This record gives sequence, C-alpha cells and structure tokens, in this order.
Amino acid sequence: MASPHPSLSLIKHFFFPGFSDTSGGLIRESNLLNRRDAFIKDLPVKNSIEISLFCYESAPVRELIDLLSESTSPLLLHVPPGKPLAAVMAYLGGAGPWEIGSLRVKPMSFVNQDEFDHLLWRCDINFVRGEDSFVRALWAGRPFVWQIYEQEDEAHLAKLNAFLDRYIAGASESNAKVIRSMFLAWNKGRGLRDAWLEFSALQDRIADHANKWSAKLYESPDLAANLVKFCGNRL
Repeated sequence: MASPHPSLSLIKHFFFPGFSDTSGGLIRESNLLNRRDAFIKDLPVKNSIEISLFCYESAPVRELIDLLSESTSPLLLHVPPGKPLAAVMAYLGGAGPWEIGSLRVKPMSFVNQDEFDHLLWRCDINFVRGEDSFVRALWAGRPFVWQIYEQEDEAHLAKLNAFLDRYIAGASESNAKVIRSMFLAWNKGRGLRDAWLEFSALQDRIADHANKWSAKLYESPDLAANLVKFCGNRL
C-alpha cells in the first residue's frame, strides 16, 4: 500500500505479512520443512502426549489443567517462563514440576528460537499466542490453538474468525467445526470443556489437516523473497 509524503516527492509503502498472494507472505527460512521433518523422524518413541502452553494471563489455564488431569493417557505439559508459568504457579502453587492425575506439568527455561521450534515440532498439540509463535506453530504442522492479542470491543475476534475462515477452508465439516470451537473457547474463556474433548478426540485428523495446510502454505514465496521482488520492481 502506497502512502505519498504530503510535501516531499517520497512514497512510503506499507508491506504487510499475510497468507494470500496479495500480501507480503510469511517469514520462513529456506529448507524449513525438510529440517522439521528430519527432526520429527529422529524423535524417540514417546510414552506420553506432549503439549506446549504459551499464552497470555487471560487464558483459561486453570480449566485447561483440570481437563488435562482427567485424561486416561499420560500427558506432559511444557510451560515457558513469564505469563504462562505465572498462571500455572498461581493455580498449583510452588515452582513445579507438578503431577496431577495422569498429567505432568513441567516448567521450562528460556530457549533460543531454534529450540522453541524444536519444542513445537516435538509436541503433539501447541498452544501459542500473539504473532511470532503463531507463525512458527503454522510451520510446525502440528495441531495448535492460537490465543490472539485481546482488543477493545472484541475486535480481535473478527481477526481470529477471518484467519479461521482461511485455515479451515477445505477441511472436513467436522474438523472445521471442532477447530473453530476450540479456538473460540480458548480466546473467550467459555465452553472449553466440550471444545477440548472434541478437539483432543479428533487430534489425529486435525494433525493431518495442519500438516497439509503447512505444506500448501510453503508453496507460496516467503516474506523476504516477496520484499526483495517488491523493491526490485521499484528501482
């Protein structure tokens, strides 16, 4: 989008990331999915379902922990420092790790970007927030739940639904309904129990959808390539 200077012969351009061919695309390193797939292939056999929890303090963390603790299968919840860990500590007390039923909650230390990617690749389900971890979760190709940054008058929910319209296009009707319900329940803090039970029950099918969506997205040029082309066309 062009924005001419009011008094000088200069034009400022707004270059936005996005998912469509008319946007700037997404940040992506070369050979990313090949590196991801090689990492996943070399993972040892796990004896529990692994979940990462990266969220804002407004997320219904307490209810999620209660739901996970009711699982009949072993679960391991990775909790990064900052707001996610503070929310968990406020509920469970102490500094962890914690064990509640079949759930083990494990605090994490800060990690670099590559290690964060490895966490997302290793986990079976990822809870992410904001923008950066959201994009990395898309490239991970795993089932994920996004907490969008909250805005006044619930303006953020319009953005969330706009993304979901794009993300679930082409998914089966049941998958699409369950994914939308889970995202909205996590962001609104209402209806999480039913949404989670349906989401976790369809985990394998949602994983297949997430992997295919990531591969399709990878076919588009990345943000850096689009930006170079954009600038080159104006020289």
